[in-house]
Amino acid sequence: MKGRNTCTQPGAHALSTSTKTILTAAHWGPMLVETDGDTVLSSRGALPSRHLNSLQTVVRDQVHSKTRVRWPMVRKGFLASPDKPQGIRGQDEFVRVSWDDALALIHTQHKRIRDSYGPSSIFAGSYGWRSNGVLHKAATLLQRYMSLAGGYTGHLGDYSTGAAQAIMPYVVGGNEVYQQQTSWPLVLEHTEVVVLWSANPLNTLKIAWNASDEQGVSYFDALRKSGKRIICIDPMRSETLDFFGDSAEWIAPHMGTDVAMMLGIAHTLVENGWHDTEFLARCTTGFDKFADYLTGQSDGIAKTAEWAAAICGVNAVKIRELAALFHSHVTMLMSGWGMQRQQFGEQKHWMLVTLAAMLGQIGTPGGGFGLSYHFANGGNPTRKAAVLASMQGSVQGGVDAVDKIPVARIVEALENPGGFYQHNGQDRHFPDIKFIWWAGGANFTHHQDTNRLIRAWQKPELVVISECFWTASAKHADIVLPATTSFERNDLTMTGDYSNQHMVPMKRVVAPRDEARDDFDVFADLSEMWEAGGRERFTEGKTDLQWLETFYQIASQRGAAQGVSLPPFAEFWEANQLFEMPESEQNARFVRFADFRRDPENHPLKTESGKIVIYSERIASFGYADCPPHPAWLEPDEWHGNAQPGQLQLLSAHPAHRLHSQLNYSALREQYAVAGREPIALNSDDAKARGINDGDLVRVWNARGQVLAGAVVSDGIRPGVFCIHQGAWPDLALDEGGICKNGAVNVLTKDLPSSKLGNGCAANTALAWVEKYEGPALTLTAFDPPASS
Repeated sequence: MKGRNTCTQPGAHALSTSTKTILTAAHWGPMLVETDGDTVLSSRGALPSRHLNSLQTVVRDQVHSKTRVRWPMVRKGFLASPDKPQGIRGQDEFVRVSWDDALALIHTQHKRIRDSYGPSSIFAGSYGWRSNGVLHKAATLLQRYMSLAGGYTGHLGDYSTGAAQAIMPYVVGGNEVYQQQTSWPLVLEHTEVVVLWSANPLNTLKIAWNASDEQGVSYFDALRKSGKRIICIDPMRSETLDFFGDSAEWIAPHMGTDVAMMLGIAHTLVENGWHDTEFLARCTTGFDKFADYLTGQSDGIAKTAEWAAAICGVNAVKIRELAALFHSHVTMLMSGWGMQRQQFGEQKHWMLVTLAAMLGQIGTPGGGFGLSYHFANGGNPTRKAAVLASMQGSVQGGVDAVDKIPVARIVEALENPGGFYQHNGQDRHFPDIKFIWWAGGANFTHHQDTNRLIRAWQKPELVVISECFWTASAKHADIVLPATTSFERNDLTMTGDYSNQHMVPMKRVVAPRDEARDDFDVFADLSEMWEAGGRERFTEGKTDLQWLETFYQIASQRGAAQGVSLPPFAEFWEANQLFEMPESEQNARFVRFADFRRDPENHPLKTESGKIVIYSERIASFGYADCPPHPAWLEPDEWHGNAQPGQLQLLSAHPAHRLHSQLNYSALREQYAVAGREPIALNSDDAKARGINDGDLVRVWNARGQVLAGAVVSDGIRPGVFCIHQGAWPDLALDEGGICKNGAVNVLTKDLPSSKLGNGCAANTALAWVEKYEGPALTLTAFDPPASS
């Protein structure tokens, strides 16, 4: 067994006989948690690393936070009249009830709604970063129950990459955002220029969808020391730029103008004859039509460096310099996802791929593009692995989703039941949603335009939330069920979404707090209430540990096919150790698109032409004005080009010490909160013009809402742009004009689709005003549970 003994990890210390250290994991990696059996005492990373991850240090806060949901609670106005609820969600009191009463109430209302309106009226497309693990997957377990009950409405896409994952299959045949990258060893060996475009890996590599394998930052550290040319293109000087220091160049375009900048680089390639015509002819289709647009033959506007400079704010000399640099060096364009979370976001990565194709380096060691080096440690080579199976969201003979809606259009669906919309080439209609169950997610922090969401949230007849904490979503529910944290139950996970580097036992650290229960047990109870024998059908007669052993045995079979031998499950579980998978020499030399580049006829892409698509006939056939058939610059509804006097452009970025909204309540808040609120990064000139000093409490507002934030004044952000990191819990003071006291950025963001193709989140398309706050002192209540809880 190639496992590490977790009791002898670097940094381990002597424990008293009354304490023990238990190995577990979360999205932020494997952890060692010290406990006395009832209380979590401390936590730290289980993998040796020179780059500490702050998220691994606050398990105690997660388990013992005052924000925990302690027992089942029902909104007072709902409990009084479930068929015709009274009161307003988000403003009503809550009443404690027993688990039996809570489940009976849910069962009765679920049956009434399903019988009255049908399965499409029930939204169980619950979305979010649920706790890590292969068994206790909250949304999956919810959908498994709803499958048994007869179907539901699910969701399409996600908030992270809605635009990119829609467009990339048309362009290169896969979504690219969740796929393995050319291996880091090859990048370090062959790449000469690395461009981080709209990416901040020092923040985003702290997490993965599985548990992080924690290797990505070490590779970026090696890159920092390599002497290679590193360029970071970002309106804000990120933590990654600080990490690289003098090793990287910072270029700060206007927010949302990346396509224009890329077009200027592309035009420079063409005017100098630097584009790779052989690669374009052999491995792409549609370049001729794109070239007509690029040179202005189709619309009369040549997309020159000077044209681009006027839009993006990066001078034409620099744009031409970048074109020459990329052309003459092996260049890897590493893109993040923030730039596609904008109106017309589909154009961003399509244009990036087009630029990489024009350079002719796609499919070479160290050249081309990559859309996931900044996430889940993409590029860390895939191991020969025994990969765990996981719980599935349907039961035998059940009914899966009868309809699906783009997840970022949930508010539109509530506002316009039965309404017509278009999505990815299809004409569709929104379902009439009467019942929402959200489990393992926090839509009140990740959805745009919070006040619009609050209004739409009043429309369903029933809202149930399964939660560990009193989030804003829980406070806007009718029924709240207390869920265990991952530290109060048993599970398994892999590290590395792409590498599968380790298998990790997630052993229960402490018993569930108060009346918290596992979702698995809750939905088993509800399944039995739904039909005789429902529990057996839902659980397949297995306990949680029996399920984990089943998933482990499947992993053992998968591993055996690659020469990887796992110990018996009981031995693995008892050992309390990581199991590290062996390296693969072949995967360490992996080059994305290498086979296609070598022989595109025999290794075609899954696109309409089998090649990289620069002009898409299929997209042209959709006739979408907001998603033309080739990459193009389209002016967004809100950007610096149409800002009113005094308005600044909003950048909503990933936080350093949270996973979106997770851990907002923890002690890590002390490392970033300013004036007790979410920080706002302001350029020195913008702050001076408004009389704002570093540390001041400021008010930020637009037509959609207003928030309080603490000023961080520096030259590390482009003038005309401000940044508030996403994920702060909404905390609206209704008696003070609805101002959010915690600085939740989505109170300000615009809820509009990226385009009719992807219908993705467009949070980074917004303008707002900023001023020094002179109003009354407002007490933060975001993390206070309801008075009766």
